[in-house]
Formats: sequence, structure tokens, C-alpha cells
Amino acid sequence: MSSEAWFHRVKAAQRDLIKIVGGIDRAAEISSVSASHIGRMNNARDTDLMPLSVVYALESECGLPVVTQAMAELSGRRLSDPDAEHKANVDVLTSYSELMQKAASLMAAGATAMADGVVTPAEAHSMDREAASIERGISRFRQALAVVKATGGVKAGLKVVGE
Repeated sequence: MSSEAWFHRVKAAQRDLIKIVGGIDRAAEISSVSASHIGRMNNARDTDLMPLSVVYALESECGLPVVTQAMAELSGRRLSDPDAEHKANVDVLTSYSELMQKAASLMAAGATAMADGVVTPAEAHSMDREAASIERGISRFRQALAVVKATGGVKAGLKVVGE
């Protein structure tokens, strides 16, 4: 493989990793590297590659060896994680369940607030707090889905207790 092809493969993996952890600003926060430097690492035409410490921090955050996997593939190797499928399945199910519980809480707060046809500032604050909780839940759910997409999918089944 040419050095140019190698470079573009690693840069693509860097961009994927930055996207998975939540974008440039979130990657900067996680890695303690400036957003402008992360932006250069995210730019396909810039020659900046991630230092190992940044790769490690971001991959640890999302639980996916995106850049490490690309590097292994470029060397003719493959990484394996026997627990990845199970963990991805549990994360998707758990984050979805939590998200639906949060949505139900917002609907309950909204129904209570709107029952009398008047939404008070306190009720608006309560609904806003529930909506913010949903936003965080959506972020966790999307991160779990990104893991599933990156690992090739998981079985959508539930295990019966006692099996």
C-alpha cells in the first residue's frame, strides 16, 4: 500500500473517531487538545495525525478502537473482541430503554402541566429539565448505535432470566 493510501486511511479513521465521540469540540474536551488542533486532525487535507495519547483517550471514551483497527488492517492484522457484540447489544437496549423512560417522564410532566390549560414557569422548568434529559439520552443512544454500525450489527434479542 502506498504511503498516500495509508495516510488517507488513517485520516479517515481519525475523522470517524472524532465523529463517534461527538465532534471536534467534544474530542478536544476528552483529549485535552485544542479544538483547532483536533480540527486539523479532522481535515482530510491537513497532514496532522493524532498522537497516540489522543487516539487512546478518544478510543477509550467511545469504547471503539477505530484508529487502532485501521492501523492493524494496514499491517495486515485484525483486532478481535469477543465481548463486543454482547456489550453493544446491552448498550443499545439499555440506552433505548432509558430514553423511552425519559420520554415518558416528559409526557407525564407535560400532561400534568397542560391539564388545566395553563403552563406555569415552574411547570415549564420541569418540562425543560425532562427535555434536557432526553437530549442527553439521545446522545447516549446514538453513541450505542454508532458502536453497532461500526462493529457490523448485533442480534436484537433479550435473554430470559434464569437461562
